Amino acid sequence: MKMRSKSAKTFMALTVLITFSCLLPQGFSANYSVAYQLLDHPGGSTCYRLNVAVSESLHEYYVEKSHRLISNNDFAKFVTPYALKPLAGSLWEIYADDEDFANGVLMIVHQIPYEESKPPKYPVETITDNKGDCDLFSYVAASIMKAGGLDVVLLYYESEAHMNIGVSLSHQPHDTSKRLDYVIHGGTRFYVAECTGGNWQNGWRVGECPESLQNASVQVVTLENCEQFAPGQVSASYKALRASAISLDLSSGYIIQGSPVTLSGEISPSLGNKTITIYIKVNNLPWTALGSSTTDASGRFVYVWNVQASGISYVRASWSGDDDYAAADSPTRTLMAFSLFFVLLVVITVILAGVGTAVFFMSRHSRQEMREPRPPEIPS
Repeated sequence: MKMRSKSAKTFMALTVLITFSCLLPQGFSANYSVAYQLLDHPGGSTCYRLNVAVSESLHEYYVEKSHRLISNNDFAKFVTPYALKPLAGSLWEIYADDEDFANGVLMIVHQIPYEESKPPKYPVETITDNKGDCDLFSYVAASIMKAGGLDVVLLYYESEAHMNIGVSLSHQPHDTSKRLDYVIHGGTRFYVAECTGGNWQNGWRVGECPESLQNASVQVVTLENCEQFAPGQVSASYKALRASAISLDLSSGYIIQGSPVTLSGEISPSLGNKTITIYIKVNNLPWTALGSSTTDASGRFVYVWNVQASGISYVRASWSGDDDYAAADSPTRTLMAFSLFFVLLVVITVILAGVGTAVFFMSRHSRQEMREPRPPEIPS
């Protein structure tokens, strides 16, 4: 009896989940965009406008990642150079010197409004929120600098509850207007780069340090444990990024666990040789990257997924954009994977229901025959 009760409850629960999944909205995701001003060098007269866009799928990927800090060395996990690499590439288009490049990065973080924030956040979250504090700005700056090929560390002043970064340069900074400050770690000189401050044009430059920190004890956090890869990237360009769209279709919305399902779609306008990332969310676990595919010359892509987990999965496709187009997300699709046990349960339930129905009607027919009076026998 207990086994039957448990099976019945499982059947009812999955039935409710299927019904509920059909009612979920399937609309398009939104993208986040922001623009930063850059000078050709500190105090320069040539100004550039760098347009940055972030797909919602990439943002949600970081929102649902672990934000837990066990020790100060865990600060490094919030440095994400791969995700911000397009930003570094755009900066190298206008800067030929590593000092100017580093100051360009500081111009970016100095434009983000200051607001104390807990718990810590990843750079993509800070960019989309367009606000943060010293540690969040430091993660953004360190990510871009490391993505640009610079040797960079995090500098944590525990007694001051403050963080900035240190960066190794090919030469001593020339654009400082204050005392030159640096720390030496592992035989390398890292020049202090203060990431807070709202004056992006004439704010802190590489090699300058606030007076309150000049004699404070500092912990150097190296970045060996920073994030090495991400499922997507931000898009960055000095041109106005045009909108794009991406579609996604599933070969079936209902399958048996362990079976393959084909995901297909296309980018509009038709763009070939673009990397498409497939994101999945299984049974309300965090969004994760399932895999990637590359578009053909007509902008189409195909990905075959062998579904191993039973239950409800949400699927969407995303691409990171390029110099001309902003990132795009597909609508979210729903897939229901039934376990073999559930399928057998349904089959057995149907069979038992059919047998029970047949027995009922046969029994009813037999009772009716018994009730009907027999015709009298005619004597011969």
